[in-house]
Amino acid sequence: MSVTVAKTAGFCFGVKRAVLGVYNAIDEGRKIATLGDIIHNRQVTDDLEAKGVYAYERVEDIPQDHEIVIRAHGVGKDVYEKIKDRPYTDLTCPFVEKIHKIVEKYHEEGYKIVIVGDETHPEVIGINGWCDYKAVIIDSEATEISIDFGKKPICVVAQTTIKKNNFVQIVQILKNTCKSTIEFDTICSATKNRQSEAAGLAAESDCMIVIGGRKSSNTKKLFEICKSACTETYHVETAEEIPQKQYNKIGITAGASTPARIIQEVVKAMSENLKNEESFAELFESYEQKTLNNGDIVDGQVVEIRKNEVIVDLGGFKYNGQLAADQITDDPSLEPSDVVKEGDTIRVYVVGVNDAEGKVVLSRKKLVAMESWNKIKAAYESGDVLEGKIIKAVKGGVIALTDGSQVFIPARQASERYVSDLQSLVGTTLKFKLIELDERRKRVVGSARVILEAERKAKEDAFWAAAEVGKHYTGTVKSLTSFGAFVDIGGVDGLVHISELSWNKIKHPSEVCAVGDVMDVYIKDINAETKKISLGFKKLEDNPWVIAENKINVGDVITAKIVRMMPFGAFAEIIPTVDGLIHISQIADRRIGKPEDVLSIGQEVEVKVTDAKWDEKKISLSIRALIEKPEEAPAEEAAEEPEEDDVQPESTLVYSTDPEVEVVAEPSDAE
Repeated sequence: MSVTVAKTAGFCFGVKRAVLGVYNAIDEGRKIATLGDIIHNRQVTDDLEAKGVYAYERVEDIPQDHEIVIRAHGVGKDVYEKIKDRPYTDLTCPFVEKIHKIVEKYHEEGYKIVIVGDETHPEVIGINGWCDYKAVIIDSEATEISIDFGKKPICVVAQTTIKKNNFVQIVQILKNTCKSTIEFDTICSATKNRQSEAAGLAAESDCMIVIGGRKSSNTKKLFEICKSACTETYHVETAEEIPQKQYNKIGITAGASTPARIIQEVVKAMSENLKNEESFAELFESYEQKTLNNGDIVDGQVVEIRKNEVIVDLGGFKYNGQLAADQITDDPSLEPSDVVKEGDTIRVYVVGVNDAEGKVVLSRKKLVAMESWNKIKAAYESGDVLEGKIIKAVKGGVIALTDGSQVFIPARQASERYVSDLQSLVGTTLKFKLIELDERRKRVVGSARVILEAERKAKEDAFWAAAEVGKHYTGTVKSLTSFGAFVDIGGVDGLVHISELSWNKIKHPSEVCAVGDVMDVYIKDINAETKKISLGFKKLEDNPWVIAENKINVGDVITAKIVRMMPFGAFAEIIPTVDGLIHISQIADRRIGKPEDVLSIGQEVEVKVTDAKWDEKKISLSIRALIEKPEEAPAEEAAEEPEEDDVQPESTLVYSTDPEVEVVAEPSDAE
């Protein structure tokens, strides 16, 4: 017993393109719905439903948040108008699309359109939609036509899957009826080849197996052709339906909507009827070798280099492969000849096989992406740290590019802290680990946060092991608040209080530092239990009182500026933030009612330092000490002593470096 599988069995170009397009959309995570069954194969449609892709007969029934997919059969012109404001993917077979253009053109030129085919078939309904649904549809099995077309010329087209002989007969009848007839043989060449090969194979076989969906028009016609040549012809959808009989010669073919997987399952099931297992193994191996499918990875030899593509000999397969320039390299500055040479052996990925046009579309970039994906999977399983450049910000996160693969990093995983502007991360390089991987959708999620947190934990442990009061650090300002600045001193943040940022009074830390500034700080206080650290920043040598003590001595005559008035005297600034008190008794050489009688704010005066208690921050100044004493008065005038209450005694002032503290004058012993 022998089994022969037709070379043309299975998916045609248009069906392959449509099915691959839907599965690619699923892999990309797009939410899609098909306008009608993508193909007439129950196993495929059941699998798509299991993956969440449902078919709808009307545009209005498709959820608004779904992308619409137009199947290989195509749709009418009016449908495009309905979906123009919605996202959609058009997977109409190129051969069917060609019919649409013919019908639209001749309908606009005034021809009456005639479609030979099944009026209930979605392909025919779609074609009719390009002539305002005014076409005359004639069943391909019709033997008589009684239609009066009048004087109008007619244009005849065919459903792509009908029998060639039937179309020829109908066209001849129409020409006899209407002299102004133009016909277009739009039967798919793949259909013609499949039907022709099936007829020949059936004539040589004792049993013919036709595999395909019950709803598939081309499979039904294939069955009829085989049945006419071989009475023992069976139409099956799956391997479970094959007849359990013994035959000497078995032929197998399949409709255009039948996946290669189902064909292989049927062929394999036939092994139960073969006595010689080795001969079946050879048969199956032979069938495999003759088949080149989308997704295959093959080695080929470069035989010709053109400007926009490279022709590759695929070693035994009936067609050469075409490798477009943009599928060779991502560098637009390179020509194909810069990358490969004639005679080179290269490994390529099969993007699509077009049996109808005798063409195989190849890609090297796709293969690189697959190899990169394998590296991604290995990194996910091992937990290795990856590094990638952020190439764009998207809703909810950013995309990192690493070794040719894109990794989604959610916003909360892009940093330890909340990032309000994700666009600010674009162009930066991040280290991350992979935390999620979806093999089916080829989607991977990364996290930089887990690495940053691990690094911070290690730094924190090292810090607390060596931290002590007084220890100095070079830190980076991480954030500012109204009460101070938080500084990173090696994986741990400490607070520099606003009072520690400057000896001068400031209203906000931003007057002294900014985020990202490097500061030399030291630990003032530390609490290991609460993990709170108080940092110091002000240096003793910058203390204005220390500077004043080093520059000024008691008895010095200096220039000071009047900055404040009080009932008991006037404050004069010696150096910024250091003031001394000129007691009211030391302002003039005469009795005055108040300091304003002699002095004014902003006035610069010469004063003498009469006392300085640096530890207590007390400085006494005197203008009176610099006024020359008048000559002694006559004895009778000198004899007049002033009343005790009239004496204005000297006084000192306690002055704090904090301008917020209320200053209090302390009377001298004379008071």
